[in-house]
Amino acid sequence: MSFEVKHLQKKFGDKQAVEDLSFELKNPGVYALLGTNGAGKSTSIRMMLGILSRDHGEVLFNGENFDTRKVNVGYLAEERGLYPKYSLMDQLLYFASLKGLSTDVAMERIKYWGERLKVTEYLFPERKKGKKFKPTLAEQLSKGNQQKIQLMAALISDPEFLILDEPLSGLDPVNTDLFKSVIREEIDKQKYIIMSSHQMPVIEEFCEDITILTRGKAVVHGNLNEIKKSYGRVNLFVKCDEDISDTISTLGIKVVNDTPAGIHLKVKSEDEARALLKQLSDTNKNIVRFELREPSLHEIFIESVGEGALENADEIETGKVEEKVSE
Repeated sequence: MSFEVKHLQKKFGDKQAVEDLSFELKNPGVYALLGTNGAGKSTSIRMMLGILSRDHGEVLFNGENFDTRKVNVGYLAEERGLYPKYSLMDQLLYFASLKGLSTDVAMERIKYWGERLKVTEYLFPERKKGKKFKPTLAEQLSKGNQQKIQLMAALISDPEFLILDEPLSGLDPVNTDLFKSVIREEIDKQKYIIMSSHQMPVIEEFCEDITILTRGKAVVHGNLNEIKKSYGRVNLFVKCDEDISDTISTLGIKVVNDTPAGIHLKVKSEDEARALLKQLSDTNKNIVRFELREPSLHEIFIESVGEGALENADEIETGKVEEKVSE
């Protein structure tokens, strides 16, 4: 089986939100969609799910039209959407019923995920003697715990396909690790997962294949390791006990950032890095650190989207454009 997106396009008024987006998830695993605010990530996800109509393109799962009525899909939206005045249990049972689960099966899974995500006390509060029982409402939870309930809603049907839009946004370190462990479990279960996130280390941790969007258009896509290799090992970090700025200047090497922790350089080739290392050794500099590496995903992202896209992000932010169109 495979998941394939072909030539998706969407306009809001005169704004091109998504332009000719194509990618394929050939096997179970995690595919990442990256981009600044307004780059088209959430719009693309909504088109995949059929929440938004497409101006052009198709979405296929196992060669057939991707239909959420036929494929068991779990969706954690970027915009958290629990009903604040309704009880958590009622909402989870309702979401489970939409997926065709019986009450008995739903309760079994709610108990499991309640324990797994450490929210059992809110789902099954103790009935105190002499006091009227009051179920917990969504608005009574912290944002982090509301996010756990929404993740439960996405997972309660044991979906074969998961879409996680900014799943770790706003979580503290403890809950971030908890969510990561759940995502790893879903990967081990051979799920197909689309993930959107601004947290580059998270993407590097989970995703083999990526697409970077800017202004609705894919500017980088493919296997992350292959993308890094294509840039070459041109990022050099050097730290010496002595001042080496004159040596760097003499060799004409570009300084990206000079910090107390060391100097980040951009070399043209590995030969240029070796020339610097030889010069430092020949002049008896005490080298504390000398690291030549491929670029990080963060560095690739910044280079790919450019300052213009960052400045334009707020202007074409999907939610704002949709609001204007709907008014």
